[in-house]
Amino acid sequence: MSITRHLMMTFTLAVGLCASLALSISPGVRAQDAPAYKVDGNWPKPLPLNWTIMGVTGMFVDTNDNVWVLNRPRDLDKTMNFATLIPPTAECCVPPPAVLEFNSEGDLLRSWGGPNYAPGWPASEHTIFVDKEGNVWLGGARSGDSLLKFTADGKFIADFGHRGPAAEQQEQQKQDNQQTSLLLRGVAAAELDETAHELYIADGYLNKRLIVYDSETGAFKRGWGAYGIPLDQIDNDPLPPRVPGAPPAKQFREPVHCVHISNDGLVYVCDRGGDRIQVFTKQGKYLKEFFVANNSGNNTAGSINFSPDPQQKYLYVADMMNSVVWILNRNDGSVAGRLGHAGHLPGQFHTLHVATADSHGNIYTGEVTTGERIQKFVPVK
Repeated sequence: MSITRHLMMTFTLAVGLCASLALSISPGVRAQDAPAYKVDGNWPKPLPLNWTIMGVTGMFVDTNDNVWVLNRPRDLDKTMNFATLIPPTAECCVPPPAVLEFNSEGDLLRSWGGPNYAPGWPASEHTIFVDKEGNVWLGGARSGDSLLKFTADGKFIADFGHRGPAAEQQEQQKQDNQQTSLLLRGVAAAELDETAHELYIADGYLNKRLIVYDSETGAFKRGWGAYGIPLDQIDNDPLPPRVPGAPPAKQFREPVHCVHISNDGLVYVCDRGGDRIQVFTKQGKYLKEFFVANNSGNNTAGSINFSPDPQQKYLYVADMMNSVVWILNRNDGSVAGRLGHAGHLPGQFHTLHVATADSHGNIYTGEVTTGERIQKFVPVK
């Protein structure tokens, strides 16, 4: 490990620990009301020889309770300089395919995908979901990325399109900033309303909005920004980092990182940079917002999922800043419980990016940067 990377890991871990300590005395945190969880150290089972999971940006549990994992194979080149550590002929730390499917026991069922696997493959893999027919949709967070549709075995079906122009990261914000443009410029997450044939997209790394298309024709239907403002009122210019305790911004802060639809038809949107979750009707009417660890710093509202009970009593929220999965009461956003804390041991997190749940209440998590792993947590009975 290089000295630079060692210092980076030490610093980021210290930041996470300090944030967690600060959070532990927050007046919004109370005794755990929700079920407690323990880590399943045997999930997943060992992967094929030399495979090393890279940054996990997307996870989804399908109707069979199989867990789909989207990781970024190219992260291997970003996180370590193996040329200086390992002889070029050595076989070590091979990134797996981008798409991995596991069953609830941890067996690897399928694996496919990666750079140049299909036309339009995303430059930065970021979100994945599976529809009721078993088709796999995945998308990317870079300008020029969109959504692709595959069979479960990885056969390419379609490119959803609406691509914004590709550009280097430092040039993205300099591109055309027309708020009413239908082009996607950084897909963070997507959700399919199969009954209405509508595709909800958190177009949130540059456009800072939620946008809805017809999932069969690709036709634009509607879209909105923070508090339900129309598309032409969205200001896509970057905002300064949020100051804890300051009044909430009238615009979403980038990235708008998740979208999820509840059983009762409400649309939940993560404003990760704003440390909040906003709730809308399907037509974009603003209803309420929850703040997540409001006094601890930025990037606390990374992803959400619902508990499996019919009422979906709880929200599971992946908090990158504090290395914890918050269990919130869905009706008012109050804290009902939590799991995990900063660290690299089983049951701990480092740069937690996503959390999801299956029909039995098991929680699955994915980490990026120096975390780069998946874990399973089971309810303590």
